Amino acid sequence: RYADIPNPGRHVGVLLDASAQHAGRTGREVLALSAATMGLPTSRVDEMLDTVGLARSEAKRRVKNYSLGMRQRLGIASALLGDPSVLILDEPANGLDPAGIRWMRDLLRSYAARGGTVLLSSHLLNEVEQIADDMFLIDRGVIVAGGEKQSLLKSTHSGTLVTATDNAALAQALRDAGVSVAERGDGLSVDAEPLHVGTVAAQSRIVLTDLRPDGGGLEHLFLSLTSEGQRDALPPEPTTVPSEGAHA
Repeated sequence: RYADIPNPGRHVGVLLDASAQHAGRTGREVLALSAATMGLPTSRVDEMLDTVGLARSEAKRRVKNYSLGMRQRLGIASALLGDPSVLILDEPANGLDPAGIRWMRDLLRSYAARGGTVLLSSHLLNEVEQIADDMFLIDRGVIVAGGEKQSLLKSTHSGTLVTATDNAALAQALRDAGVSVAERGDGLSVDAEPLHVGTVAAQSRIVLTDLRPDGGGLEHLFLSLTSEGQRDALPPEPTTVPSEGAHA
């Protein structure tokens, strides 16, 4: 149990709600207090500020004056402070601009590459699809699908979309290889995996300008499994009680 781990912040870093930070303290004070609690040197505070991209001047400001994105970065710094082997993050990209989301993606990839484990929940399905190794889809508290990412997403693929400098030549080469081909927009819809399509194109010396799975990816899978549970709840229709003596 988490409560039984001595000095848990050195083993598990957690970010569940960035807005829960003490609004009256500065960003540096928030990290300094956490560092003192974990027995870490103050130099670790500066290191984490640099890691999450918070300037020294920003660290001197009170948290109540932070934007949501800045609070999110501070929360990530707190989670990383103890150099834990496991990170638990809820909506880690919340409040970040596109550049910040890319930074977050690179940070988590780097952390995992060093041997760390990241458990995250997010509604930004495109980001999850880009960085996750294993995924679980949850509908109203129930796991409806889970496993290795490629295995899960394979079920959403129905072939390959490809465009070449010479679509006619590519279509003929694929048909010669026993593959079904149909025209789709400016390209071709092929009943084969992208790797096979690319191999046939390379062997035929045909240049490809676009090659991708013909499927909806994680978003398509998620909506197909949870569509009933994801509908916006509609408020009940108001009931009008006629006043006494009223006529229809």
